[in-house]
Amino acid sequence: MYKNPATLDLSVIVPLFNEEESLPELTAWLLKVLEPLSLSFEILMVDDGSSDGSWQVVQQLAKDTPQLRGLRFRRNYGKSAALHCGFSEAKGAVVITMDADLQDSPDEIPELRRMILEENFDLVSGWKKKRHDPLGKTIPSRLFNRTARAVSGIKLHDFNCGLKAYRHEVVKTIEVYGEMHRYIPILAKRAGFGRIGEKVVRHRERKYGTTKFGIERFIKGFLDLLSVMFISKFGHRPMHLFGSLGTLTFVVGFFSALWLGLRKLWYVSQHVEAPLITTSPYFYISLTCMILGTQLFMTGFVAELVGRMRPDRNQYQIEEKF
Repeated sequence: MYKNPATLDLSVIVPLFNEEESLPELTAWLLKVLEPLSLSFEILMVDDGSSDGSWQVVQQLAKDTPQLRGLRFRRNYGKSAALHCGFSEAKGAVVITMDADLQDSPDEIPELRRMILEENFDLVSGWKKKRHDPLGKTIPSRLFNRTARAVSGIKLHDFNCGLKAYRHEVVKTIEVYGEMHRYIPILAKRAGFGRIGEKVVRHRERKYGTTKFGIERFIKGFLDLLSVMFISKFGHRPMHLFGSLGTLTFVVGFFSALWLGLRKLWYVSQHVEAPLITTSPYFYISLTCMILGTQLFMTGFVAELVGRMRPDRNQYQIEEKF
């Protein structure tokens, strides 16, 4: 039976990148919401290699806020890396993640925590039903969410909402890397945490700074969705995919070549001048299929071997931590 090693009631993880203006207001807001709850809690701010004064602001805030902990990357790795390290450091029985740009409201935290503890959800994802973002961000987001719902079977409206609540064992089990923070519900479901809920949350207009969303993140998000689905179905048995494709392709090529050979023999038996096999396009198609089939089959073998040696993906250079 799983024994919960959590030592606090609540952890709030805030990944941030160049958000120095919003941090004092966010910290004050969090304390205003959390202190009346009479809970033991921590606020963990993960600075993803900010180039402004965000880290200095975090250090200054920590002097007056004993519940505040900080972690800083030496360079920018991305939101998934920040969440991964935040999950590793979290000590709360319930873990909340939220963005640092003040677009997520800390007022939602008590209800998110209640849904985890009383309604027995493993994960509760926020749904920004009414968004205050430009069309260049909302339209790609809707496309992402529809695609993710279709391929994962998880009926969430907003996979990418930064405001989420987790049971402690969920964040200690899943591995987040690349741009996989978009698909944490899929990773959680794959890890066996299938009780996933959703809550409509208030979305606020950005008050400081500029959005970090761009076309590069749009492309990476779709590529990572394909990665998530491949890993979910074939991560522990790649030979089932590559071996099946390789065998099918090789068999098609082999029987095509066999047909060409038998046709040649039939012409010979009828004392008819047979056309050269190499003049037929089917010969080259058959040869290509057999080569591709062999390569796919060997790819499956190599993938099986690599899969037995777990890659060390989540090594990040942490410059400071307190």
